[in-house]
Amino acid sequence: MQAKNRFYSLYTLWLIIVIFSALTRTILLVKSLPQLDLKLLLLVKIYAVGFLFDCVTFSYFAIPFVLVAVILPDKFFNSTFFKLLAYFVGFISTYMMLFNVVAEYTFFDEFATRFNFIAVDYLIYTNEVISNIRESYPVNAILAGLFLLNIGVFLPVKKHLSRSFGFKSSIGSRLKTGAAFLFLPIVSFAAIDLSMTQISPNNYADELAGNGIFCLFSAFRNNELDFNKFYVTKDEKSVLTHLKGALQESNSRFESQDSPSISRVIKPVGAEKHLNIVLIIEESLSAEYLTSFGNNKGITPNLDKLAGESLFFTHLYATGTRTVRGLEALTLSMPPLPGTSVVKRPKNENFVSWGSVMKKKGYDNKFIYAGHGYFDNMNYFYANNGFRTIDRTNFSKEEISFTNAWGVCDEDLFLKVVKEGDLSHADKKPFFSVVMTTSNHRPFTYPGGKIDIPSKTGRDGGVKYSDYAIGRLLAEAKKKPWFNNTIFVIVADHCAGSAAKLALPVKNYEIPLFIYAPAFIKPQVVDRMMSQIDVAPTLLGLLNIGYTSTFIGKDILSTDPWTERAFISTYQKLGYIQDQRMLVLGPKKEADYFNFVRKDGGTTVLKPQADLLMDALGYIQGTNYIYKNRLNRLKN
Repeated sequence: MQAKNRFYSLYTLWLIIVIFSALTRTILLVKSLPQLDLKLLLLVKIYAVGFLFDCVTFSYFAIPFVLVAVILPDKFFNSTFFKLLAYFVGFISTYMMLFNVVAEYTFFDEFATRFNFIAVDYLIYTNEVISNIRESYPVNAILAGLFLLNIGVFLPVKKHLSRSFGFKSSIGSRLKTGAAFLFLPIVSFAAIDLSMTQISPNNYADELAGNGIFCLFSAFRNNELDFNKFYVTKDEKSVLTHLKGALQESNSRFESQDSPSISRVIKPVGAEKHLNIVLIIEESLSAEYLTSFGNNKGITPNLDKLAGESLFFTHLYATGTRTVRGLEALTLSMPPLPGTSVVKRPKNENFVSWGSVMKKKGYDNKFIYAGHGYFDNMNYFYANNGFRTIDRTNFSKEEISFTNAWGVCDEDLFLKVVKEGDLSHADKKPFFSVVMTTSNHRPFTYPGGKIDIPSKTGRDGGVKYSDYAIGRLLAEAKKKPWFNNTIFVIVADHCAGSAAKLALPVKNYEIPLFIYAPAFIKPQVVDRMMSQIDVAPTLLGLLNIGYTSTFIGKDILSTDPWTERAFISTYQKLGYIQDQRMLVLGPKKEADYFNFVRKDGGTTVLKPQADLLMDALGYIQGTNYIYKNRLNRLKN
């Protein structure tokens, strides 16, 4: 019995983790009440499943403490030095748990989820993220306040912890108790996974049932999920046949009808037009911010004007909620696969990409980013898929008027784009510039005196400044000799937020698309449903470019009849939209069916739809096969 007293410190650790985790869950529950249809049974599930995950989290955290409790002899374990060391570790533990409450609340407030792969990215790219946090929140004051609060919190913990010392034990008894403790994380690893938090159709309830720390480490382990292992599948041959049928167009022919390859030759329907392309990928530009989509704040005057001067696409869905997911869709014309974007995966070189197509046509391809291109692996991806990269390190001091955590302001970025256009034009080369902005991102800081919303006051200011910068870009470009031979494409990387009861709230994924070239393109509103993966084929179609394609996207301006569809996703959930039906695939081989109303995004549950499932798997499982077997890579 005496040997168990040494392990009383683990009981203290368990209390710390369980109490603070329950406190975090309760705070987030209160915050989520407007989105929860809270009933007693659901409340019990949230706290019961949450308690399980809190205990599992403890079992992992306990491992080093168990080893110390087993190995140390009584003389050292009961010494004054070790007691002081234990109190110090206890103080740090309670401080970190207090910090975790604040961190989880802040993360939940922005993303409506517990820690996930976004938080993993935050840990990897510390320079940008820490700078962003410092510019967004009074970090020093928060840390100091938590320290003072922790002094009071630690006093009862210290009293509890002191009961672990002053007892004799044998190595044999310690080994037995230690083995029992170490058995817990082994069982947890084998039997518990994050899918067990899916306790209801309400996404908020599922998130509350988890443990943020557990979710963080789960994201570390699962940045890529095996589609065939975790998701509903059909016979591979049937799926690929279905995919080929969906991709067949009157102006194309497959290089092989018998192989699984989707490589096909796209024949131009007229003379090729080697116009310059400037693709502006706007950070977080949700459709909801534009007057054209019903916003009455007047924060996008330049884009509202451009809507009447462009091919304006009003039924486009972002494929995901991260920049790299949008870059993947726009550059590779492929729907999302579970896990992280291809942009961040290893061995992501030499795809058949929009860049590779333009490079073969003699274009000067550039990826121009406002921040540091190592972030999210962007520079590596673009450098190995047909582009030269230009990022913040390539801006001279004279070219920078304003910066924040994420990069130079949009005006500075766009002036750099214009200069790069001048250089390509001087070399007598058509250019394809892919431009990624950052100003419409927390902390929403930008140069003063440009718009009537002060810097660092929220999203509306970020949107309006981004809109202002686009207006200035076009004004500067109109002065250039290459303007009349240039197509400007403006599209969002992703929506600004996807927090809702449903894991994939369709309405939130709507983003705008503008194709502006007054010398070549007549203004028109296009309301056909489309995905970000359709942007590249549509632009190539406008230019009558002939090329060999493995793109999954379609030219939506083609006169060929086809079934309109789109793709949306989170890290694990994959959505396929067709007409006003949506199929959501999940990693426990779930297939959930919904009807939705486009106007407000309202959803109702549907019975299983065999045709919808086969269409979805044709695209998604088919794409997974193409990707895994490297059938969308350039031939040597």
